[in-house]
Amino acid sequence: MTATKETIIRTIDLRGKQLNRAQMLDAMPRAQMGVSEASDLVTPILENVKKNGAAALRDYAEKFDHVRPKNLRIPREILQKAADELDPKVRASIEESITRIRKVSASQRPQPVTTQLADGAYVHQKWIPIERVGLYVPGGKAVYPTSVIMNVVPAQAAGCESIAVTTPPSRDNEDGLPNSTILATCAILGVDEVYAVGGAQAIAMFAYGATGSEPQDGDILCDPVDMITGPGNIFVATAKHLVSGSVGIDAEAGPTEIAILADKTAKPGWVAADLIGQAEHDELAGSVLITDSTELADSVREELAYRVPRTKSSQRVETSLGGSQSAIVLTDGIEQSIAVANAYAAEHLEIQTADEDSVLDKIRNAGAIFRGSYSPVPLGDYMSGSNHVLPTGGTARFASGLGVHTFMKPVEVIDYNETGLKAIAAKINTFAVTEDLPAHGESVLSRFIDDPYNKETLDEQETEAGLQ
Repeated sequence: MTATKETIIRTIDLRGKQLNRAQMLDAMPRAQMGVSEASDLVTPILENVKKNGAAALRDYAEKFDHVRPKNLRIPREILQKAADELDPKVRASIEESITRIRKVSASQRPQPVTTQLADGAYVHQKWIPIERVGLYVPGGKAVYPTSVIMNVVPAQAAGCESIAVTTPPSRDNEDGLPNSTILATCAILGVDEVYAVGGAQAIAMFAYGATGSEPQDGDILCDPVDMITGPGNIFVATAKHLVSGSVGIDAEAGPTEIAILADKTAKPGWVAADLIGQAEHDELAGSVLITDSTELADSVREELAYRVPRTKSSQRVETSLGGSQSAIVLTDGIEQSIAVANAYAAEHLEIQTADEDSVLDKIRNAGAIFRGSYSPVPLGDYMSGSNHVLPTGGTARFASGLGVHTFMKPVEVIDYNETGLKAIAAKINTFAVTEDLPAHGESVLSRFIDDPYNKETLDEQETEAGLQ
């Protein structure tokens, strides 16, 4: 079907409607995901990899990727060769992106905090890096060296001791090596544990580890990790959900999405270009324009009708823009536009309005916010210094994007001396008795009185010990 301004993208007209919270959430354009069907397919894959290790990984690569990798773990010399042969211009772009996100990541490392509650009573909070992490880099319709950067750099900034990367093998060569630019990026970042494994089977490998099946694998191909991060398709997301009881995950990412909150001052061509840019990712990608200007909406439709047939991935873009996940949402005014944006909770939210800051102050839900016409989403994808692994499918209402904090865990250190504990020992005992857990109180009182189990003399013992 040839794109026209009437067919390219649907309209959701909210003008004149007073929607409650549930109705607003239900009105949002979303991709239709077959999660239950994916679970049925993914569960046996997880079980097979857990049982059979590398042998199962090679079988699945042959089935899904149409190649049987010789080396599931990529040798270091191949990683270095990819870096050495990388186009200098591409390498310069990769290094610039790394420099920028490293600077931002370093500034975002959480700092320890100490709170003094009384004399001899302290609570410290320290941040401990996750020891071993597995980072998933998707393949498929595009090549994502940026996903290597966005996963690896914050993990390194957090201080993770062991970092492993996995990405699907490529059928473009008989050895099944992944894309050379991805391998080169790993080498530039100093990551030498890289696997040619994709899909749900890669998540299983990270979650459970994998024994070797051929001499080059060794006895253990891959050790289990403590956390898995990175975006992927519905099968990767489902696998992450299913293993989350035994390993940490960052999120169950769905198809990528953009919302553009714009008024009559926005440039239609720029808005259209940004919608197309996101739609280029995938047929299920969501592109949403939220506006109170029918003039802008009409002009954007005209721009889409002109631009879509002329972009390289026009068929994919047209499918994405025509899907249930994409729409132009018409509102009564800027306040309703803001309410829609908060309900949609976009992975990427662009603000192109006359007064960006007043709108920005009222945005509560977004994975990342791109302020102004000169901050398009591709800036964040590549070189803004921010992270582009972000919550999708409305989960930005309660979740945040990948960052240094993802790879660290806060741990509280309780640090009381005798004076600090003595001051509240009797109160702790009162709580314990109230909850019918007297041994809790007896544990504390044992530090200050001889026989906390003698209830007849307990009050007297507490008085003699100077407990309050």
